[in-house]
Amino acid sequence: MKIDANTGLVLRNLLGEQTSSVPIWLMRQAGRYLPEYRKIRRSTGSFLDLCYSPKLAAEITLQPVRRFGFDAAILFSDILVIPDALGQRVSFEEGLGPILDPLTPQEPILPDAMDRLKNSSQNKLEAVYETIKRVAASKKNDCALIGFAGGPWTVATYMVEGRSSRDFQNIRRWATSHATSFEVLVDILTDATITHLDAQIDAGVEVLQLFESHAGVLDCFGFNQWVIKPTRRIVEQIKRKNPHIPIIGFPRGAGAQIPYYISETKVDAVSLDQSVPLNWASTEISKSFPVQGNLDPIYLLGGSESLHVHVNRVLSAFSDRPFVFNLGHGVNKETDPKSVERLVEIVRNYEQR
Repeated sequence: MKIDANTGLVLRNLLGEQTSSVPIWLMRQAGRYLPEYRKIRRSTGSFLDLCYSPKLAAEITLQPVRRFGFDAAILFSDILVIPDALGQRVSFEEGLGPILDPLTPQEPILPDAMDRLKNSSQNKLEAVYETIKRVAASKKNDCALIGFAGGPWTVATYMVEGRSSRDFQNIRRWATSHATSFEVLVDILTDATITHLDAQIDAGVEVLQLFESHAGVLDCFGFNQWVIKPTRRIVEQIKRKNPHIPIIGFPRGAGAQIPYYISETKVDAVSLDQSVPLNWASTEISKSFPVQGNLDPIYLLGGSESLHVHVNRVLSAFSDRPFVFNLGHGVNKETDPKSVERLVEIVRNYEQR
C-alpha cells in the first residue's frame, strides 16, 4: 500500500512508519460499556441478530469512533459467526456467554459446511459484509476500518467445548488423541477463515486482526501445530490476493513464543496481551516491527492518576518503533466512558521521541 497524505495513523504504523502522534483504538471498543450501545441492544432480539443487522451493526461500529475520536473502527461482529455460518447451533445467553452444540471426534462438523459459505443464498455472513460496506461509506478517510476473525484454534475451542472453558480438556484431548480428525476440523476452519477475511476485504476493510485468544493453553508442540501452521496459511492466502492489507496477529498468552510466532506466520504486526513484560517485548521484538498493545483493561476501572502512570509506561516502552496503542484485551463492560475519554487524552498528548 502506498502511503500518502490521506493515509491515517493506524495504517502508517502498521506499514512500518513510526509517527510522532501515537494512534489508538481499543479491542471491544464498541459494546456494553457505552449507553448508546445498550439502548440499541434493548431494542433487538439475540446478540447474533444484532451481528446480522447491517444497519444496527454499522451504527454500533461507528459509535465509539464518534464519541472518542479513535483512529480505527473495528467491525462489530463476533468470531463465532463462522461456526454459525457453517451450520453449528450457536446462541448467546445473558450471564453465560456463547453456547454451542459441542462437536466430537465422531461427528467433527457437518459434511456440507463449506458449501454453506460458498452459497450466498445460504451464507449468513453476507449481512456482515453489508455492514462493512455501510461503515466504509460513512467513516472518515483517515479512520482505518478493521475486519477480523478468530484464529482456527480459538474458534475450535468453542465448537468443541460448547462454551468458554477453564481447562479446555475436551479439545486438548481430541487434539492429542485424535490428531488426524482434529486436523480436518482445523483445516475446514482455516479455509472458512480465509474465505471470510477475503470477503471482508472485498467489502472495504483496510486492516485485519486474527484473534487467537486461547493460544496460551497450548504447549510448544500444540502451539506450532494448531496456531502457527493455520495462521501461516491464512496470511499466505490473504497476501496472495491482497498484499497491501496489513494483518495483525493477536496470540494471547503466547509469551516467549511471540518472536517465533512473528517470524513463522509472517503477520505484519503483533498485538500484545497485558501479561507480556514491556522491557522484554521492547528488547525481543525487532525495533522495525509494528507492535500493538498492551494496557491492562483493569486500569480503566481505577483512578485517573493510576491510569496516567500506566498508559505512559506503555507509551514509553514502545516509543522507538511503529506502534498502535491498545489494550491487552477488550474493554470491560463496567468501564466508565469518561475513563476512555481520559485514556485517549493521555495518548493524544504524548509525542514520540
